[in-house]
Amino acid sequence: MYKMRGLLFVSLFLISIFIAEPKEVDLKHLKCLVCRATIKELQAEVSKVNPNKLIEVGRYRMDVEGNTIQKKVPLRQSEVYISDVLDNICEKMTDYVRATKRSNNKLTILNLMSSSGGMNPLMNEVDIIQDGDLNKSLQHYCSVIVEEFEDDIVSLYVNDIRNKKETLCTKISNICNENYSDDDDNTEYDYDERDSNYEFTNDYDEDRDEL
Repeated sequence: MYKMRGLLFVSLFLISIFIAEPKEVDLKHLKCLVCRATIKELQAEVSKVNPNKLIEVGRYRMDVEGNTIQKKVPLRQSEVYISDVLDNICEKMTDYVRATKRSNNKLTILNLMSSSGGMNPLMNEVDIIQDGDLNKSLQHYCSVIVEEFEDDIVSLYVNDIRNKKETLCTKISNICNENYSDDDDNTEYDYDERDSNYEFTNDYDEDRDEL
């Protein structure tokens, strides 16, 4: 994986030699794209967790018969779990680059790596924008967003809110607006719609040692 990533960045460097000088970028639009990419990456990480896996949260209480009871929630709706994933989510921005779509010249950012580990095939549909800071600003914007809106992000998962990108990036943070259409990714990783690797059952795995 790391060797492949290294080859991709070498390829990107060679490609950049033939690209025009960097043009002025709409920073508000760029931050909007980073916000959406951050949630998309977070959704991808969360979708890897079995939806049937539970974790105990909150304080213990006693029922009328004196038995100990504690509330259980899906692991990926756990505040602790989501916060833990958020701690490292912005590192994924180091694999992203700024670019413009050849079809409409719109600003975009995309991951150099595909989900299979090879080069993202969408690279053939964009022109890379040279960036003097080697795209470190993308990770910086992500970190700022996570730091400022961490409680809101966690709440979206704890309360199982749908359309998290729109809710956070437009409605809560106002980072995005109607001028920045989300035509790059019209669907989200939703627990019951995109988790084809798992099947919901009543036989929950209650192992709590993964945190």
